[in-house]
Amino acid sequence: MGSGEVKRVSLAVIRRLPKYHKCLGELLQKNVERVSSQELGRILGFTASQVRQDLNNFGEFGQQGYGYNVEQLYNEIAKILGLNTEHKMVIVGAGKLGQALAGYRDFERHGFKILAMFDVDPHLVGSKVRDVPVYDMNDLIYYVNENEVDIAVIAVPRERAQEVADILSKTLVKGIWNFAPVEVDAGPNIIVENVHLLDSLLTLSYRMNESKLMERLARKNEKKTGFVKIPAE
Repeated sequence: MGSGEVKRVSLAVIRRLPKYHKCLGELLQKNVERVSSQELGRILGFTASQVRQDLNNFGEFGQQGYGYNVEQLYNEIAKILGLNTEHKMVIVGAGKLGQALAGYRDFERHGFKILAMFDVDPHLVGSKVRDVPVYDMNDLIYYVNENEVDIAVIAVPRERAQEVADILSKTLVKGIWNFAPVEVDAGPNIIVENVHLLDSLLTLSYRMNESKLMERLARKNEKKTGFVKIPAE
């Protein structure tokens, strides 16, 4: 990789980084100083090879025969995830979902500070949600640009999501975290992360159904053979 060249890392690897960060944070709380790729993989459900391949995308962090320094790796992953700087956020939509997001305390603990919320409902405008003020939607563009907001969270109904994204495309916001059940586009200069809550729920449903089918198959095989399979310890 040449000087100044940015290495492209797969989205699958990027989505695993928060799991590494959380796991290492828990190890730090237990005063664990070092961890091997095997142990890290065992905790997370990955292979040791997968752990090494994932982390090697970002540099050489471990030492053969020693493993990884937990605190050092925790801090390095925090930098990779951008957690070493504060990110200013606003939430567009002060309904039940927006209010739930505003009340999530772990955001600020990881450097994501919610400055304000925006809504069209006159009964909500002027109120506060967990000490976060709710402003009129007409003030969104000015507020975002004036306060150098980094991330806008979309928590509005499906039919209004793209409209909100269009408004945000006229601001200096860098990223959109979209909770509306529809894909939105904000142009080439704003990164959009669409959160698919229903997709996640349907995935859970599939895995539960798959587990039931496997249990039925196992019982059927037991009846045919007359043997009961004893799970390995």
